[in-house]
Amino acid sequence: MFFVETIETAGLGNRSYLAGGERAAVVVDPPRDIDRVIAAAARRGVRISHVVETHLHNDYVTGGLELARLTGAAYLVPAGARVHYERVAVSDGDHWEIDADAALGLRALATPGHTPHHTSYVLEEHGAAVAAFTGGSLLIGTVGRPDLVEPRLTEKLARDQHASVRRLAEKLADDTAVLPTHGFGSFCSAGRAAGESTTIGREKASNHALTQDVDTFVAGLLAGLDDIPAYYARMGPANAAGPAPVDLTPPAVADADEIADRLAAGEWVVDLRNRVAFAAGHVSGSLNFEADGQLAAYLAWLIPWGRPVTLLAESPQQLAAAQRDLVRVGIDRPAAAATGDPARWVRGGEALASFPRAAFADLAEHAAEGVVVLDVRRDSERAAGFVEGSVHIPVHTLHRRLHEVPEGQVWVHCAGGMRAATAASLLDAAGRDVVAVDDSFDSAERAGLTVVTA
Repeated sequence: MFFVETIETAGLGNRSYLAGGERAAVVVDPPRDIDRVIAAAARRGVRISHVVETHLHNDYVTGGLELARLTGAAYLVPAGARVHYERVAVSDGDHWEIDADAALGLRALATPGHTPHHTSYVLEEHGAAVAAFTGGSLLIGTVGRPDLVEPRLTEKLARDQHASVRRLAEKLADDTAVLPTHGFGSFCSAGRAAGESTTIGREKASNHALTQDVDTFVAGLLAGLDDIPAYYARMGPANAAGPAPVDLTPPAVADADEIADRLAAGEWVVDLRNRVAFAAGHVSGSLNFEADGQLAAYLAWLIPWGRPVTLLAESPQQLAAAQRDLVRVGIDRPAAAATGDPARWVRGGEALASFPRAAFADLAEHAAEGVVVLDVRRDSERAAGFVEGSVHIPVHTLHRRLHEVPEGQVWVHCAGGMRAATAASLLDAAGRDVVAVDDSFDSAERAGLTVVTA
């Protein structure tokens, strides 16, 4: 009898898997914080015999190399991936025994498209396929995006993606479980995942790669591609070089003077508290990235790479969770940190800064006063509708384009409030008069604002 255990990394929208029998198991696309994987294997009493990568990931740093080193497992990486360490080079059709007692094996199936070397792995019990680890190939209701490797390869990879998904559908029975790595909020997905689980049969009925001809599919796929997070350019090379072990020990404690000095030096001081608490009182010049949101993705997207970062947290637990989140995208060690009462983060005689929060109904009441309405959503979101007269600067570009924000009081919004809070903190740090709209965009039209489509 076999098992498959999912190891979720919700902030990055990814899943890793531990699969095996009573004695041994394989780990698919492990996260960088491998202690979670080791703990899962220990709970089940299994030895990790194999660690496999479906591809060199663009959205997170892998823990595969270190996990294989610590456990003595064979490290399987697609042969076409150029890496700078020893591994088992995987080719189409290769097969490995995972647990002889359970008659479990793993078979490689070349599925290029998300990357040129992408490989899926089919878990077999007594020679019959029971699950397919599809990485960034076949996702739930969509596929992995084909534009993360090289612009000139995008159309070819889109066509490869169509062929690869169809190959999976042809080779696997309808009841085979499909277990992708991406597609749960990851920007590696070409579309939103349609549910939490799926099978080959369900995808045959609904996935565009399996219901449309190649030209129609490719045209739609390319037309729907969204912005690429800036840090993606660094993940592939980091994974090819061989990521170092992580250090999750607490960073040095910063007092108010050090926080002020780091701000004065142009470093980033990031407040991890929720946006309500941040707006009510924060260190002037600090930036708000909520620990409970997509912290790693958005901080890694916005911060100038290599810039020292100091973390401010409400508790040691919040700080530790944020550190774990950040190492997954290569932000390895905070320069310093502080926790507890924000009043202790400012020097004697200095006050905490603040800015107001509002709803779209409040904006509707003040719109006639000539305020600046700043929309910080992505291009694809704005195309579906925007507040008439609003200025559009996506949040991931705002820190470079603050000079483009017109003079006057700025009411900043996104789709739900989290990114608006980050944008408001950037504007507040730059000395602008800002109001953070903490509301769902669905409320804008109901509040009396004119919403138009591109």
